[in-house]
Amino acid sequence: MLNTLPEGFPLAIIEEANTGFVIIDESLKLSYANPASELLLSQSFQRLYQQTLQQLANHYHFNPQSIKNVFKDKGAFNENEVTLLVDSQPLLISLSATYLSFNNNAYVIIELRCIEQQRKLSQVHYQEHQQKAAQDLVRGLAHEIKNPLGGLRGAAQLLESELPSPELKEFTQIIIDQADRLSALVNRLLGPQKMGERKMDNIHSVLEKVRKLVRLNLPDFIEIKVDYDPSIPDFEMQSDQLQQAFLNIVQNAVQALSPEMKQNSKITLRTRTAHQVTINGLPQRLAVEIKIIDNGNGIPNHLRDTLFYPMVTGKTDGTGLGLSIAQELIKQHHGRIECHSISGHTEFSIYLPMQL
Repeated sequence: MLNTLPEGFPLAIIEEANTGFVIIDESLKLSYANPASELLLSQSFQRLYQQTLQQLANHYHFNPQSIKNVFKDKGAFNENEVTLLVDSQPLLISLSATYLSFNNNAYVIIELRCIEQQRKLSQVHYQEHQQKAAQDLVRGLAHEIKNPLGGLRGAAQLLESELPSPELKEFTQIIIDQADRLSALVNRLLGPQKMGERKMDNIHSVLEKVRKLVRLNLPDFIEIKVDYDPSIPDFEMQSDQLQQAFLNIVQNAVQALSPEMKQNSKITLRTRTAHQVTINGLPQRLAVEIKIIDNGNGIPNHLRDTLFYPMVTGKTDGTGLGLSIAQELIKQHHGRIECHSISGHTEFSIYLPMQL
């Protein structure tokens, strides 16, 4: 096997392990990677071999200093959640590094365990519970507001009909206009109540409508790129509702891109076929995967766990309803939406079953 480790180095155990192991020598170069780590990092050992720790850090976007400290202190290092960028996709792993001396040579053996799926499942269950509680509360408040709001509007109309002066009617019209504005907000808080009629349609047709709508007011420094899988067949959907869901997400992406980025600002719409996936606890033989990706500054940490809650927003002029409504529309299609975000890469992934 291609490596620079001394003869007799105990590799048998980690060679067959399901967990990824890589070994860095004291020159801070990769000396060994087991098959599980090749699969995890999406690179062959031949390509990983002899890469420096700094090259690996640059490629996978992690901080190498903690691993360097293991050599310095002859100790160990553990990090429960480290985000690597593998094939431009964020991947959450548990990382542990341990100092090892063999034949008077120093090494650090690094264990990489993917915890993306476990984190995702626990996060989905927790967030669904919290989101339902928040949505029930908001909808309850919205219903309580809607009835007196209708009475307020009706009273203003009656008063307007009794007023002799056009100048006074101007004030009742203000009341009516503001009541209508609040009523529209309440309707948005209540969200989509039921699925519209399903028809056979093409997911790319829906995405192209969204792209054309967004381009009408798109700043010059933002580019929208598409990466579609043309083999994805038509399937039953409520096109208008999916269009609204995708539009809400893309508009968020536009707002997340800063003018200071200039030429580098881009949004990517990507589609792929997903086989044998689990959506909302149910196995699906075939699904479509839609990714909406931007290279903005990322979602603030304090918003990530409550991102899809109603009334949660990081914008001073936002209502916090766009993503909540998008999630509800996706759920009505028996789909799932999730988000991964680090600085320079925010990715919304939507999974929709093609057959129910």
